[in-house]
Amino acid sequence: MTFRYGVDRLNLDIVNGIADGSVKAELTAEAIEKINVSRQRVDKMAASDKAVYGINTGFGPLCDTQITPEETHLLQKNLLITHAVGVGNPIAKSISKLMLITKVHALSQGFSGIRLAVVERMLKFVELDIIPVVPEQGSVGASGDLAPLSHLFLPLLGEGEFWVGDEIQQAAKVLADNNLEAMDLHAKEGLALINGTQFILSHAITGLTKMRYLLDLADIAGAMSIEGMQGSEQPFREELHAIRAFEGNIEVAKRMRRLFKDSQNMADHEECDRVQDPYSLRCIPQVHGASRNAYNHLKELAETEMNSVTDNPIVISEEEAISGGSFHGQPLAMVLDYASIAAAELGNISDRRCYLLLEGLHGLPRLLTTSGGLNSGMMIPQYTTAALVTENKSLCFPPSADSVPTSMGQEDHVSMGSISGRKFNQILGNLEKIFAIELMYAAQAVDFRRPNTCSDIIEQNHALIRTKVAKLEEDRLLKPDIDAMVEFVNSQAFTVSVN
Repeated sequence: MTFRYGVDRLNLDIVNGIADGSVKAELTAEAIEKINVSRQRVDKMAASDKAVYGINTGFGPLCDTQITPEETHLLQKNLLITHAVGVGNPIAKSISKLMLITKVHALSQGFSGIRLAVVERMLKFVELDIIPVVPEQGSVGASGDLAPLSHLFLPLLGEGEFWVGDEIQQAAKVLADNNLEAMDLHAKEGLALINGTQFILSHAITGLTKMRYLLDLADIAGAMSIEGMQGSEQPFREELHAIRAFEGNIEVAKRMRRLFKDSQNMADHEECDRVQDPYSLRCIPQVHGASRNAYNHLKELAETEMNSVTDNPIVISEEEAISGGSFHGQPLAMVLDYASIAAAELGNISDRRCYLLLEGLHGLPRLLTTSGGLNSGMMIPQYTTAALVTENKSLCFPPSADSVPTSMGQEDHVSMGSISGRKFNQILGNLEKIFAIELMYAAQAVDFRRPNTCSDIIEQNHALIRTKVAKLEEDRLLKPDIDAMVEFVNSQAFTVSVN
């Protein structure tokens, strides 16, 4: 397919496809016409004696200071330079690229008054894979992501830095190497570029993409742990979830039923006298399902934001540009905090399953070793999961509940959504490590149930683990095993589909 900027509708798969090159994207005549009409409107306003915010006035608390046409270029340049005050490490190149793509789509809808040449230059950056370097800290999430977006677009002026491959190079050199000249910005363009939520949004896209896989992997880990514990299938029956019909719960219960299909190990204890399992096994549909519900909510709102115009002012006619608050990050900030809690809870319940597997219950040896005493077995990796879940809990403080006034009180309520987005991805990174350890534990437990076999999907994933991590017979250095498991999770090597 070919995606049409400013015309078609982005979703999670399309935006990732554009970023990885599997989906072609272009500016069509329809979008070009909208961009050009909007620009003509701005030019008319800029030449007028009537003060129009951001077009022929200063910014923020200087909004009542009118700027002459002769000063416009310097004003727009100064806007980017003075707002490029980010600090900290660079965000991932992939996130900067998503910022460019989503910004192009927003500007191409014809409400921002930017020149076609500027949009085309942004697309040239994507085409050449020269991606601006953006520091991770400095945005308060309103008026959008001012500092990160300023860094994103400094290279238009020949300032700032680019990613070239995995190296960082000065923008002026990279432009020269690619026979590109630095640009001047015209009226409204600086404001159109740096007002917006693309930093928050691109962190949401990145987190959603990772969380989608981790939600499925959570079910795999839970099912393998249940196989190891020889737990019950009864909590996943369709009749139970039909009468408490949360979408996420129903989906997880359905997946769990498939993950136990034709399992000899589950059939082997159908007549056992155990009445019920602990919550971390029995309540997987309720806990994993609630996290799926949160994921679905964030995905819905992020896809709305992908297709929104979030700069300011919004140009709606030759005479009028509305100064509003479409740049405010609160719609995403709050749901990112919700999704962060949802991701952390997946880790909490996973850690509890790790602990259960070590207790020596229901035929499993304590610490998952038959030679305890001299050997500690699998005791200590659960220390790591305990540390990670506590770190995640500390990251669950909602930045969107905070606000610090800026810009002499003109920007007196901000979203802090950039921090929400960054913390969401930190939590997901920790969750990958937690699942890596649970899967290592569960594979060890399943080995104690042999010769019973599990479902085809569980056996396939167990076999994958055993390609790099041998069953633990006697104590050995486990760090390489954990690292191998983390790499499996990071590379999304596990089979998670339950067709």
